[in-house]
Amino acid sequence: MNWQAAILALMLTMVSVEVALASAPTQSLRPLARPGDGQGTQTEPVAMVASIAPIFRSLRPVQRPANSSQIQTASKSKQIRKPRQTRKGMVCGVKGIKGEQIKPIRGKLRGCGVNKPVRVTSVDGVALSQSAIMDCGTAKALNTWVRKGVKPAIGRLGGGVKSLQVFAHYSCRSRNNQKGAKISEHGKGHAIDIGAFNLANGQSISVLKGWRNPAHGKVLKAMHRSACGPFGTVLGPNSDSFHRDHFHVDTARYRSGAYCR
Repeated sequence: MNWQAAILALMLTMVSVEVALASAPTQSLRPLARPGDGQGTQTEPVAMVASIAPIFRSLRPVQRPANSSQIQTASKSKQIRKPRQTRKGMVCGVKGIKGEQIKPIRGKLRGCGVNKPVRVTSVDGVALSQSAIMDCGTAKALNTWVRKGVKPAIGRLGGGVKSLQVFAHYSCRSRNNQKGAKISEHGKGHAIDIGAFNLANGQSISVLKGWRNPAHGKVLKAMHRSACGPFGTVLGPNSDSFHRDHFHVDTARYRSGAYCR
């Protein structure tokens, strides 16, 4: 074989390599058969083909996956964090307090109103007979009192406490509705009045009827004492005639400490 024939064979071999690469780009190259004329083998053309084969592979564009846009979208969606879900109905950052945040209340009288009021429906699993408006400080105090005072005092009596009978909550008025008196803590969202403790079996422990009752008197007095601490003011039947039928509790604070009667 002369050099012209060798060059022609080389060109044909290069075309064959390019076609093979186009049809099977991922298949590794196999050694090509060495051309010969029967009188010996020529290694130079084969060596040249082997040396330029990687060049043909490097010049080929890298194929993109058919669904590359979907893959990118999926990867981005994984990076997006879902917003943190809060416990349903929880207010004031305490899981035991259920209700809703409501708009600020502007009182008709000077000194009334609540900047960040909540409407509470239950505390520590104990329902309120009616939703009560107050601030979060009072809601937290009520939750603590029910958990640490009311429940332990009632215990298993009547199957345990089921709900609190609410006599009063937010109301823009003077103390004890007396003309000329200071604004009540009720008018600031700091107070709630409880008249009875309803049990799971349908019975009720009434402040009015039970305070001097041998069966319920001890329980009511224990709850009255336990409220002094979480609340700054605790008033009951022994305080005055205005509170003979309910417990008044509020979160007002005094320099001399809690006022409990």
